[in-house]
Amino acid sequence: MNERTPVMEGRHITVRFGPGCPYCQEHTDLEKGRCPVCHTIWGVRDVSFQLYPGEILGIVGESGSGKSTLLKTLYFDQPATSGEATLTMYQNGKANILEASSQQRRYLRNHLMGMVYQNPMLGLRMNISSGANIAEKLIAAGSRNAGRMIDRSSRLLEHVEIPVERLRDQPRVFSGGMQQRVQISKAIANNPPILLLDEVTTGLDLSVQAKVLDLIRTIQQELGIAMMIVSHDLSVIRMMSDRTMVMLGGRVVEEGLTDQILEDPLHAYTQTLVSSLL
Repeated sequence: MNERTPVMEGRHITVRFGPGCPYCQEHTDLEKGRCPVCHTIWGVRDVSFQLYPGEILGIVGESGSGKSTLLKTLYFDQPATSGEATLTMYQNGKANILEASSQQRRYLRNHLMGMVYQNPMLGLRMNISSGANIAEKLIAAGSRNAGRMIDRSSRLLEHVEIPVERLRDQPRVFSGGMQQRVQISKAIANNPPILLLDEVTTGLDLSVQAKVLDLIRTIQQELGIAMMIVSHDLSVIRMMSDRTMVMLGGRVVEEGLTDQILEDPLHAYTQTLVSSLL
């Protein structure tokens, strides 16, 4: 696999909440993705993308634009209505993972992908220790050696600047920023080639946001993980991503190199986002 072969590719992914009707099948520019006739919500509509080795692909858009729904679909938290996604390192890139069996999905989640949620409660079990949270991911991938799991958990927590003596502390006693760092440790425990990050700095203080983003960038550079990072904040995308997709109403309305989008946005919505940074 060379650097111009995508590690993940999505083709015409659609997530629809409702039956759809002739009106919304024909009209793709629905406000907030909602059909005024049948009230179907088009969470994601005909989205295609490529994610390349070692890059960060940013996805930006307002609340309800479909960006988080796309990530949850790729991580099997939300079923797709149609479309396909493939991983180069899984069945030679031939299998549509959106149609994978539950057993295959467990393998993909535990070996090839990691997910960091906006709400740490979705990615962590708050009533067990931080070390046990990381060990849970290792066990799911087949690890059984307790000593090695403790060592791996300790090294991961050190990597995200959490003192090893807090290995046995439960995430519920941590700050929001520390919970996110434990989530990141758990997500990368099995060295997945792909990491999905959904609004990971929302709700954090600005100084904590900066530390979390610096950590993510450091991990990406050290481990060469390809990442998809979702945010409603273009300043986060500007800081983190190599390429950017702009979503509105479930559709991708603009995509390209992040610098190009910031310097010369073409779509009116992107222009509004960029002007808000100035």
